[in-house]
Amino acid sequence: MPKFHVHRSTVINDSPENVFAKVADFGTWPIWSPWLCAEPDAQVTIPADASSVGAVYSWKGEIVGEGEMEHIQLQSPRLVENEIRFTRPWKSRSGVSLELEPSGDGTKITWHMNGSMPWFMFWMIPQMEIFIGMDYERGLKMLKEWIETGTILSKTSIRGVESVGPLRMAGIRKTCSIKEIGPSMQDSFCKAEAAFRQGNLPIEREGISVYHYFDMKAGTFEYTAGWVLPDSAGEVPPELATWSIPAMQALRVDHVGSYDNVGNAWSAAHQFARCKKLKQSKVGTFEIHRNDPGQTAPADLLSEIYMPLK
Repeated sequence: MPKFHVHRSTVINDSPENVFAKVADFGTWPIWSPWLCAEPDAQVTIPADASSVGAVYSWKGEIVGEGEMEHIQLQSPRLVENEIRFTRPWKSRSGVSLELEPSGDGTKITWHMNGSMPWFMFWMIPQMEIFIGMDYERGLKMLKEWIETGTILSKTSIRGVESVGPLRMAGIRKTCSIKEIGPSMQDSFCKAEAAFRQGNLPIEREGISVYHYFDMKAGTFEYTAGWVLPDSAGEVPPELATWSIPAMQALRVDHVGSYDNVGNAWSAAHQFARCKKLKQSKVGTFEIHRNDPGQTAPADLLSEIYMPLK
């Protein structure tokens, strides 16, 4: 059967012994799980001996499906080896491991998954590698934040399908890699603000980011970052791109917390849409930033995620 290998790494500012103690304890996994963000009320079972070989951690939910993970080998402070077994939405099993090594005053941790797909699903392997990799990056980001600060500034709420639009916006349109999205978008908002002020356009409404296209193979986003335009807006400066949608239905997911963790809400939106078999429109997805990051603490930043539907 066609095999795949996914791995992602980060450096945590703590000792290998302390990081190992955290990741070897299944009791901590719901805190930094990149999947339970979509369904925090899913049924999770944590064994009493959560840090022992043979311990089994399991989950069951409408959105996250059903499965379990077992500690196969624990070598403090360098290796946690698990087997993950899914039973729903489809049956599969894979090897999962966390490798730790000293890195300066901290710890480099690498999260691996080794698995295989039925031969007739070989075409899904590139997508699997991309999406699992993105999940691992979100999980490691939350693990790092939790270990270093004691908290994770991220809360996701699925609001359901509602009416949106008509809506029109203008901003700076760019293409960037997934890893560059934060600084790239910050730069785009700065340039959009300058163009708005030069063109005497009001910046009284919320900021908005529109995602036009995601190139999975290249790992790049094409987006426009700017502001919603009022009906009374005049001529738009030529350096600004415009985007609009008519009145339509969209799936809404809210995220409260740091913009660094807003990917949790996007993942929840896609998981919910797959679970409910919602068909996404091709007009583009978008997020509305309901408060000013310059005047709002990261813990209180509200982003509304919208996935327009057919």
